[in-house]
Amino acid sequence: MTQIKQGFILAAGRGKRMQHLTDDKPKPLVEVGGKCLIDYNVEHLINVGINDCVVNLCYKGEMIEEHLRKTYPQMNFVFSNEEEALETGGGIQNALPLMENEPFFVINSDALWADIKNEHLLKEMAKAWDDEKHDVLLMMQPLETAFGCGDNGDYSLDENGLLERRRDAQTKAPYLYGGVMICHPRAFECEENGRYSMVRVFDRLEIKERLGFYIHKGEWYHVGDPKAKEIAEKKFNKNKAKDESFLNKLKYLNNLKHTK
Repeated sequence: MTQIKQGFILAAGRGKRMQHLTDDKPKPLVEVGGKCLIDYNVEHLINVGINDCVVNLCYKGEMIEEHLRKTYPQMNFVFSNEEEALETGGGIQNALPLMENEPFFVINSDALWADIKNEHLLKEMAKAWDDEKHDVLLMMQPLETAFGCGDNGDYSLDENGLLERRRDAQTKAPYLYGGVMICHPRAFECEENGRYSMVRVFDRLEIKERLGFYIHKGEWYHVGDPKAKEIAEKKFNKNKAKDESFLNKLKYLNNLKHTK
């Protein structure tokens, strides 16, 4: 299994579809199950031993920075501030000088999942990563276990078992991209700095057969609007006691660290 030592959380978006929920706070700080969206992302990284994480910021970014520094003092956060949100591709490329030249996890701050028995998503993705074959590896989510999203999907598999993106509104695909990937900095070598979506990178790597995938076995939730938030609440309120136990353990470890 490839040891991946860096994380990147995409947290710069305004989240306009969240309506009133983001009037006074950025989308990553919207709560589901009594916890901020971005906290789920950070704790997934902690659970695979990652302490180094870049977070890109724009809309009310100072609130995110303050929250993360206060909640996770054991993490080494580096913040990449954007005057104008650069979207997914532009945001990651803009922050590459802050990172090592090696693969890293990227997580969208509105992607939620609960790891199931015998599958920790990030660990399984690290196992699936092949540095000789891949420049990017995407988490693929089967539509039947995806909530809070459309029903057309993003990708299917071609006759060679490679990803093929859906490119018209009429076509349906069985998998969607779940907002989690492993990315190598070399994926951006052909790109110019600026505002653009990662889809542009995905399409180029698809043609070159450098786009890998891992199919997630558990449920996945996209918290993109108030209705989707309600759907996710039903799931993650059930996990609230377990999450509080995890946070209490973190606080205990932090106290030990400061008393030594």
